Amino acid sequence: MIIDAHQHFWQYDPRHHSWITESMSVLKSDFLPADLADELEQNHVDGTIAVQAETSLHETEFLLELASTSDRIFGVVGWIDLTSPAIAAQLQSFKNREKLCGFRHTVQDEPDDRYLLREDVRRGIGGIGEAGFTYDLLVYPRQLPAAIEVVSRFSSQKFVLDHCAKPFIKTRQFEPWATHIRELAKFPHVCCKLSGLITEADWHSWELADLRPYLDLVVEAVTPSRLMFGSDWPVCLLAGEYRAVRNSIEVYAQQFSQRDRDLIFGGVAAKFYGIKDCAPWT
Repeated sequence: MIIDAHQHFWQYDPRHHSWITESMSVLKSDFLPADLADELEQNHVDGTIAVQAETSLHETEFLLELASTSDRIFGVVGWIDLTSPAIAAQLQSFKNREKLCGFRHTVQDEPDDRYLLREDVRRGIGGIGEAGFTYDLLVYPRQLPAAIEVVSRFSSQKFVLDHCAKPFIKTRQFEPWATHIRELAKFPHVCCKLSGLITEADWHSWELADLRPYLDLVVEAVTPSRLMFGSDWPVCLLAGEYRAVRNSIEVYAQQFSQRDRDLIFGGVAAKFYGIKDCAPWT
């Protein structure tokens, strides 16, 4: 079973999606399950993990509503306010919601590079783990030191790093990103998504050769047993169609055994997010 471990849905509203700038006009539209269906069919993808794109509890409910009517949405990563004094009660109310796997906050938008280490944020992350949910780390390279420290404090929490922490592929900058990825990868409770890379390269002229050094480093550090494919659709449309993203990772992964390819394209995601009715991660 092939799982896309990272994609988004939204009903475009400039007030709520202010991060979509004029240079991203292709994203100024609604993107819903019906819009994704043909892409999944054409690319032989069985289902997806829908990940939050807006920082509101309404976003979590929106994604859960979509998931309730689509058998192609295997799981949902919603949003919750990590700093809320009411987070324990909110998590309790979410515990039995079908298809809700975990939570994410757009830490990359926080001006404080050590945001993850704030006491109230750490309390929120601890609560997420205690409630049995996963946590997606969305950070820029400069925020990796804080991410490393926070995962070291929560050894029983399941973390996944989104988009390989968005390395500077366009400018071919490798350090200190590479050193920090190697350090983060030492923690066995951290996985990583091979997602969002083409939008960190030159949108108009990228090719697999541009991505390869970054993929090589992540594969070496994390190993296929903790990696998962994600399209980052529709954000990927800034730099390429769904097929281009799928093919780039498919071609790159030809060097691996069938077992490792199966892990990257579904096995790790099924295990990490606790997706039922998928082949077990062994």
